[in-house]
Amino acid sequence: MSVIHVKKLNPRAILPTYGSAEAAGADLYACLDAPVTVEPGETVWIPTGIALEVPKGCAGLVYARSGLGTKRGLAPANKVGVVDSDYRGEIRVVLLNHGKTPQTIEPGERVAQFLITPVLTPEYVEAEELTDTGRGTGGFGSTGK
Repeated sequence: MSVIHVKKLNPRAILPTYGSAEAAGADLYACLDAPVTVEPGETVWIPTGIALEVPKGCAGLVYARSGLGTKRGLAPANKVGVVDSDYRGEIRVVLLNHGKTPQTIEPGERVAQFLITPVLTPEYVEAEELTDTGRGTGGFGSTGK
């Protein structure tokens, strides 16, 4: 098991935790002084009160929690947040209310999940031609027919 160094920026902050032994993402918690209501169509920045060290050669990805997304219409506004390995600031979650009713985030509530994944950083080089494949230039909906 790897170790990720986490710095509490607020004494009330909760370190990321896994919901089960096989969970891929660790839960991120709202570090709030009071509940925050997210109106329909509104975007709200939710602090976590933590900063952390993503290992070099990796990225931290902030994903929606499935329960918040499916049951309450709350998901990250940018769909997936990307935390670079050289970032040392606070991890914040930008929640958008896709639903039709206001949703309240409570202090200490789980608001997103955080995954650390390896990243490739290839050099992009212009080419006159690309290799042929069976799919070719077939776009959306072109496979499985």
